[in-house]
Amino acid sequence: MNDQQNLMIKVVLDNWYSSVKRSDAIFNSLTDEQLLQEAAPGRNRGAYLMGHLTAVHDAMLPLLGLGESLHPELLEPYVKNADSKTDNHTPQQLRQFWSEVNEAVASKFNALTTDEWLQKHTSVSAEDFAKEPHRNRLNVLLSRFGHLEYHRGQVAFLKEKTD
Repeated sequence: MNDQQNLMIKVVLDNWYSSVKRSDAIFNSLTDEQLLQEAAPGRNRGAYLMGHLTAVHDAMLPLLGLGESLHPELLEPYVKNADSKTDNHTPQQLRQFWSEVNEAVASKFNALTTDEWLQKHTSVSAEDFAKEPHRNRLNVLLSRFGHLEYHRGQVAFLKEKTD
């Protein structure tokens, strides 16, 4: 691959890791009690958002062909269903899952070459990928980056409520 492509992959990965780090900082600054509060009246709780983001990041592993999900049990309560305001997992469990999943994802991401980032993900057929090569692993990561930033903004409201 050429230097331009390598540079672009590095830019995307650096932004992803920075976003995860900023999300870590917000989650770590909140108490368990704060995580159980709604970000805004009638909206998702911090714990739900942490579970949701963890489940989505975990689901990237099989989607990108990088292995099995570590916590597939998170999909049902945190992706397939809205915040039920019940405690499926404790904030302590969610913090542990968040760390485990993001460490595993980072390890897998760091092992990929530029060529591998530009390969198809598992939800696109070879035929469709030949017609639409932008449906690659990197595109999935870009979409998840936007998703993480959106929800990090929601979690930030929990911090503002206590400051």
